[in-house]
Amino acid sequence: MREIRPAQTSLKVDLTTGSVTKTLLVFAWPLMLSNLLQIIYNMVDMIVVGQFVGKTGLAAVSCGADLLHVVTSLIMGFASASQIIISQLSGKKDADGVRKTIGTMFTFCFLLSLVVTAVGLIFINGILNAMNVPAEAFAEAKAYSLCCFTGVFFIFGYNAVSSILRGMGDSKRPFVFVAIAAVMNLILDLVFVAGFHWDAFGAAFATVISQGVSFIVSLIYLYRKKEEFGFDFKLKSFMPDLNVLKVLGKLGVPMALQNSAVMLSKLFVNSYINSYGVVAAAVTGVGAKIGQCSTMVTNAMSMASTSMVGQSFGAGKLDRVKRTVYVTLFISIAFCWSLAVIMIFFPDQIFGIFNSDPEILELAHTYIPISVLMFNGFALRSPMLALVNGTGNPTLSLTIGILDGIVARVGLALFLGLYLKMGIMGFWLGDVFASQIPFFIGGIYFWSGMWKRKKIISI
Repeated sequence: MREIRPAQTSLKVDLTTGSVTKTLLVFAWPLMLSNLLQIIYNMVDMIVVGQFVGKTGLAAVSCGADLLHVVTSLIMGFASASQIIISQLSGKKDADGVRKTIGTMFTFCFLLSLVVTAVGLIFINGILNAMNVPAEAFAEAKAYSLCCFTGVFFIFGYNAVSSILRGMGDSKRPFVFVAIAAVMNLILDLVFVAGFHWDAFGAAFATVISQGVSFIVSLIYLYRKKEEFGFDFKLKSFMPDLNVLKVLGKLGVPMALQNSAVMLSKLFVNSYINSYGVVAAAVTGVGAKIGQCSTMVTNAMSMASTSMVGQSFGAGKLDRVKRTVYVTLFISIAFCWSLAVIMIFFPDQIFGIFNSDPEILELAHTYIPISVLMFNGFALRSPMLALVNGTGNPTLSLTIGILDGIVARVGLALFLGLYLKMGIMGFWLGDVFASQIPFFIGGIYFWSGMWKRKKIISI
């Protein structure tokens, strides 16, 4: 087994030494900026469409975005698995294992993107019908979704590159790549939607072009720095390694299923919400986008914590793992609870950014407690998912996904919405109550010390 040289390069950062808080924040701040840009990137479509097309276009983009999130959650499962593998192998100085993981990840993502694209293009009508997309928004939602599916390859590619860099401790370059996409998306949204009046299709087209450019730039960067992270980009290096595939499947499939279960359950719940009409669909979509503001910090802390936990666990520094979880929890709670206070006092101003229709603003007031619970769920889940994923526990990851995504979310939504006849509020509550589940399951895993008995990944 060839060892990584102790000297660090611009692509490899040791996360197992120094102050936990300082190291975590230094690693996380580019991820926070990346998430902020990603949030802006995602919100721009809805803001521009909401202002220039109206509530029907807003509902269409909301439904199409929900579908795209399912696709993104699939690749994020495997990307996160790749990040965990690379971070643990980097922690134990296994350069050969890192190289094999990179080549296998690239090829796997390419093939998976082709399958997902084909499925989306062929079955789009059935999928949107199953989502109960409002009739007046169906055509726009279909145009948006079809266009986005043609760009799935770019989504997969970008996430593969970013997972490689984050696994090695580099969070700055993914920020640059997202920044490129965000700026392009804003400009093209205004051109295609406000200028050319291409409505929802224009927003999707802007997204695909932006993601494509971002992926190409990130790939060029990796190629130019190939000596620094040990991957030569020769054709033979892209041949999948069977041992890596086994580990990637063992970790990635449960994580992909976990993510997909959560997103599919959200689609299921939203299909009932969509049946209440365009206003309900629009408010739910806007509310979800507002909730994502908390992920600017929570997802960044979770991704940074996952890499720190992975490297520290791989290096056998268990006390550092515990400290990382506590710091992540504290920072996430402080930020999310602050957002909850802002939402309580300024709902009209926040929802008005997307659309100032009186019906939407009226229903938005009903959504306030849902936002508060949503922020709390994001805060509590981030450190626990980082621990579960960073220590490489696919079984528990899948268990969390099933309980969160299927048992709790679907079960509670149907119970509250239909059985107790709470209507749209019942479906909203079922969704946000389920988001608290990862904290309780992950908390048992953390405070019981079961994570200490996990084996370190080896290729």
